[in-house]
Amino acid sequence: MNSQNYDITDYEKNIENKEYTINDGESFDAVVVGAGHAGCEACLALARTGQKTLIINLVRDNIAFLPCNPSIGGTAKGHIVCEIDALGGQMGIEADKNTIQLRMLNMGKGPAVQSLRAQIDKTGYHRSMQKTLENQENLYIYDGECTEIVVENGELKAVKTADGKTFYTKAVVLTTGVYLNARTITGEIIKDSGPSGFPYAKGLTKSLIDIGFDVLRFKTGTPPRVDGNTIDYSKFTEQQGDTNIQTFSFLTKKANKNIRSCWLGYTSPATKDIIMNNLDKAPMYSGVITGEGPRYCPSIESKFVRFSDKDRHQIFLEPETLDDNTIYIQGMSTSMPMDIQHQMVESIEGMEKTKILKYAYAIEYDCIDPLNLYATLEFKKVKGIFCAGQINGTSGYEEAAGQGIVAGINASLYLQGKEQIVLKRDEAYIGVLIDDLTTKGTNEPYRMMTSRAEFRLILRQDNADQRLTEIGRKVGLVDDKRYNKFKRKMRNIEKLKTEIKQNLKPTKELKAFLESVGEKFPEHGATVESLIKRPAVTLEALNKALKLFKGYSREVVTAVEIDTKYSGYLARQQEQALQAKKLEEKKIPADFDYLKLDGLRLEAREKLNKIKPLSVGMASRISGVSPADITVLLMYLK
Repeated sequence: MNSQNYDITDYEKNIENKEYTINDGESFDAVVVGAGHAGCEACLALARTGQKTLIINLVRDNIAFLPCNPSIGGTAKGHIVCEIDALGGQMGIEADKNTIQLRMLNMGKGPAVQSLRAQIDKTGYHRSMQKTLENQENLYIYDGECTEIVVENGELKAVKTADGKTFYTKAVVLTTGVYLNARTITGEIIKDSGPSGFPYAKGLTKSLIDIGFDVLRFKTGTPPRVDGNTIDYSKFTEQQGDTNIQTFSFLTKKANKNIRSCWLGYTSPATKDIIMNNLDKAPMYSGVITGEGPRYCPSIESKFVRFSDKDRHQIFLEPETLDDNTIYIQGMSTSMPMDIQHQMVESIEGMEKTKILKYAYAIEYDCIDPLNLYATLEFKKVKGIFCAGQINGTSGYEEAAGQGIVAGINASLYLQGKEQIVLKRDEAYIGVLIDDLTTKGTNEPYRMMTSRAEFRLILRQDNADQRLTEIGRKVGLVDDKRYNKFKRKMRNIEKLKTEIKQNLKPTKELKAFLESVGEKFPEHGATVESLIKRPAVTLEALNKALKLFKGYSREVVTAVEIDTKYSGYLARQQEQALQAKKLEEKKIPADFDYLKLDGLRLEAREKLNKIKPLSVGMASRISGVSPADITVLLMYLK
């Protein structure tokens, strides 16, 4: 077992510094291009499963950098981080180590849509992830620009760098983020640059086109960063962190930290006037920006244009790091000129004297059409080339990291000559994400949301380990320590599920508890199991009042309560998932020629031949393929 998973409290004790020299012409089992969030998970998955891995990155300072919002998690995104952790990944561990504030979103709603979101010390996160990579066995970091993927006679041979070096390899994982032919835009100021002034990758796009990738052009953006010492916080509503909630990593022993607050505020009618009176200067509307932007994270000027009836919009003031007082203005992304940005910030109540430390900008970049990939994230035209992250047309650190660990796992399995994994839609949000990308494609930066998952009650944060740890164990990423902890949890869950079937007597304490939550003890008697199925009764509160059980962790109690309270809904979703699984198990050969199937409509033949689904279930989700087409396909497969 080559995994390097640790309890966070033990983490620093278990790493050692290493030195190495990387030579021109050296061979590696795998090369990862780009050390953002996808690249970090991919290279760690490869190295931890025994593959000699090289990661090529433009500069050491942008390893695991958070160029946009200083947070990890959020709606559905928190689910993905927990899934990465359950598979044996690193993001959740590093996020827990560098949390400034942790909250559970949607606490007033059901457990399926509750999502963890943490404000992260962005410099601390970068430093600790960089240290993890630098000290990982089998992993080598090369500072440079990858400019070419060498393919000869349809076979992957090597990668080349801008400084003339060639590295031979059998597998490549492309995780280039937003750096391909990137340019940043602030008003009329346009720079060939990656995010936050980092270098950009100017040579690789041509190579990708040459080996058969279809290239798209997307854009995203950031808001201004300001000096927190120049803000009047009395004009904003304080938002503190939550306590007694789960963390991202199932290995974390310590409770979450809430070191600083965030603040809720609003733009003003004056902000709207400034923007609407200067739309001709907005690159979004003047034609300067040509890339497709994210619909679910629009610029502030787009918000006012789309929702012209609104005079104000929410903003959140979020601390970026513990190193200084830089504040990120969430909800105010823009590419307006600098002087207009000053007016916009100063028009917000409480920010009349606020200093801008870093101006907002939009960034355009090249990415690939994800329909070029199998659901394993392997390139359809050349074996051994995998893609993960924003190069696949997604947005967000979490979506990138989720793809990264899957691409890393599958690249390792490819090298071992083993069957690659495809996470199903009822197994993981990561599975939903990858399935959406590789069957439907995307014409804008894709963002994961809970509404995209049809089995979201099954895909909760609290049970990510129950869904995925066995998979992580099978592929070699879950070590003995993590696995033994998981097995203990599962044994305790089963034990507690047995104990809650006990009958309860109508004692004074029980009646008092039930009355306090507006319930009565049923005349025919009750078990703990039957009582916690009532909306107002929780297992934790009932146990605290009656002291029925001892020795169970909060996560075990939570798991048992949710499984019990929602047992009927869960059974229904599991039955639906079982029916869907039957179609997923009907595999289709990768070289299947759909164009020869005369019984299929022409549109269906063309779509199926382009996407090349790996199963009938995947084929059924392709836009333009009807149920009648699937019936015909099933007949041909038989």
